[in-house]
Amino acid sequence: MSEIVVRAATQADVAGMARVHVLGWQETYRGLVSDEVLDAPDFVERREQMWTSVLADSANGWRSAVAERGGRIVGIAAAGPAQGERPPRDWELYILYLLAEHHGSGAGQRLLDAVLEDRASVLRVADPNPRAQAFYRRNGFVPDGSREPFGTGHEIRMVRSAVRGA
Repeated sequence: MSEIVVRAATQADVAGMARVHVLGWQETYRGLVSDEVLDAPDFVERREQMWTSVLADSANGWRSAVAERGGRIVGIAAAGPAQGERPPRDWELYILYLLAEHHGSGAGQRLLDAVLEDRASVLRVADPNPRAQAFYRRNGFVPDGSREPFGTGHEIRMVRSAVRGA
């Protein structure tokens, strides 16, 4: 099997990014988010529209990356200026999905590093989602006590300070 390559996302990646985004939701949130949402016939199309817009708007400040193996996108990540009122950090991880068959490959770490570098950052993660929470803890993120409803569970906010002196 070929090696996973992580690189900056381009408009040519939109269809593959949308596919991974939807599959990532289906693999991660089944049982937490309704099947009606996860299996919506237009879910991929809506993600294609989102990624087309994100990648076309260079002024949004987002950094987007893909992981690909054998020319097929298997992971996506995006980060940028923190959103919301008074965010606890200036930079935010918006999206990181790696298809389950590639968990443990190191690609998730490389995607995270590609979009966050060593920046002090904030993210939100579903709870329960122990695998993702453990991954983020290994990367210096800690829950800050903020919790919002998400599907049948919650979403917790995690923060980290800059790492390695960045």
